Amino acid sequence: MRLTTRALCGAARAAWRESFPLAGRDVARWFPGHMAKGRNPLFQETLGLKPHLLVLNKMDLADLKEQQKIIQHLEGEGLKNVIFTNCVKDENIKQIIPKVMELVGSSYRYHRGESLEYCIMVIGVPNVGKSSLINSLRRQHLRKGKATRVGGEPGITRAVMSRIQVCERPLMFLLDTPGVLAPRIQSVETGLKLALCGTVLDHLVGEETLADYLLYTLNRRQLLGYVQHYGLGEACDDITSVLKRVAVKLRKTQKVKVLTGTGDVNVVQPNYPAAARDFLRAFRSGVLGPVMLDRDLLQGPPAAEP
Repeated sequence: MRLTTRALCGAARAAWRESFPLAGRDVARWFPGHMAKGRNPLFQETLGLKPHLLVLNKMDLADLKEQQKIIQHLEGEGLKNVIFTNCVKDENIKQIIPKVMELVGSSYRYHRGESLEYCIMVIGVPNVGKSSLINSLRRQHLRKGKATRVGGEPGITRAVMSRIQVCERPLMFLLDTPGVLAPRIQSVETGLKLALCGTVLDHLVGEETLADYLLYTLNRRQLLGYVQHYGLGEACDDITSVLKRVAVKLRKTQKVKVLTGTGDVNVVQPNYPAAARDFLRAFRSGVLGPVMLDRDLLQGPPAAEP
């Protein structure tokens, strides 16, 4: 029998946290050197001079019920050319090159009648699928396989690669680049959201810390797919309890010798880090359902009191 969200919440909701403890966390330590080298405070200003297209990849993992609000929010920030994609299934990939051609063609500064080829740079935060996008474009337009290495963690691409052809007509090349981030992460919570999306290696933040923030976020939004996925029976806001049950269910336990007054005793303990890694993998693969971490941004500023 499929349980409703209300039933899954049970009495646990009364004890759910209203906020997540952020004090004492140093977000600057979470980002590795190859990203620091790519940071450029003038990046957005420079980009504004050139035709550019915002590709929001991994659309299959996002909750897009309010897609129009997302587009309106981005337009308010000056981002008018947006395409949602899913490189795993090549969704909307064929829209990219025609849109790029339209943008270049309508820009007097970059439109050159004698130019017979185009070179486009792919830039974005780590682990959003830049290399996957290039491979997807090649599949769609050249019927060819992988040209650039991909992986489910940041840091796979560590230097600007040589030009990679993605289309024959028009002749178009793309440059894959390492992931880059803003010079300063505006808040610890923003850093946690970026880390949840895999933009930094998990151990730099802590797998259990990330799992705890994920649990807090899912419960707060009443996105309780984790309850059924792991067969927990009801929602819970205590990460230790959740990871313990996940570890037992997945048989991720370990025997530990404990010294007692009568000698050594073997005790079975849950492997909490392994359970946390599985929890994070389930979220990132979409098994727990689509999630939008920045939904609060769409609500707009609170109304002024009369």
